[in-house]
Amino acid sequence: MKEGPDITLLGSLIGDPARANMLTALLSGKALTASELAAEAGVTVQTASSHLSKMQSGGLLMQRKQGRHRYFALADEEVGAVLEAMMGLAAKKGHLRTRTGPKDPALRRARVCYNHLAGDLGVQMMDSLLAKGFLTPENEGLGLTIDGRRFFEGFAIDLGPLEKLRRPLCKSCLDWSNRRSHLAGSLGSALLTRFYDLGWAHRVENSRIVSFNTPGEKEFMRMFAV
Repeated sequence: MKEGPDITLLGSLIGDPARANMLTALLSGKALTASELAAEAGVTVQTASSHLSKMQSGGLLMQRKQGRHRYFALADEEVGAVLEAMMGLAAKKGHLRTRTGPKDPALRRARVCYNHLAGDLGVQMMDSLLAKGFLTPENEGLGLTIDGRRFFEGFAIDLGPLEKLRRPLCKSCLDWSNRRSHLAGSLGSALLTRFYDLGWAHRVENSRIVSFNTPGEKEFMRMFAV
């Protein structure tokens, strides 16, 4: 195709193994330093800086400065959604990494996808919200129903400020481990924050894993039963 969006640059940026490792590390939604990302990629800090500069120029990353330190994060939620979708496609086609470990089941159970809940529990939550009529599929995404508004407001989520944000209120995101959709958008982010605030779950340090405690998972299962 001679005209239209050029996907070759994005493909080359994401396709490099070191850069792919850095990008997936940033899927946690946490900003990391060049040194931390170098460790994730298994390269020197100098090499990591070169990679980071290219990804920032390509619009995949944003840089934040705090004092003498520089931190890198994904440019926006769209980048996270593309990465998660590519991971789902890779899993579907059998392109899997050979390295496995004890964290794999926990990652598949519940994890952060940029800033919202993914994994088995994320997919279950989406299924429940759709089945109960709180969300409804639309041509280009998801719609929030009147019953859905009542449900979320009853869960102490203030929809007014969320609806004023430039990002979508609710959208679907392909889950790489389930190959089905979980809830993204500002509403997905607000729900995960609410789970933290209620003490139902917490982020495992230096990981994308979201760990629910026993009472929290019990309440989650009650609220988002399918």
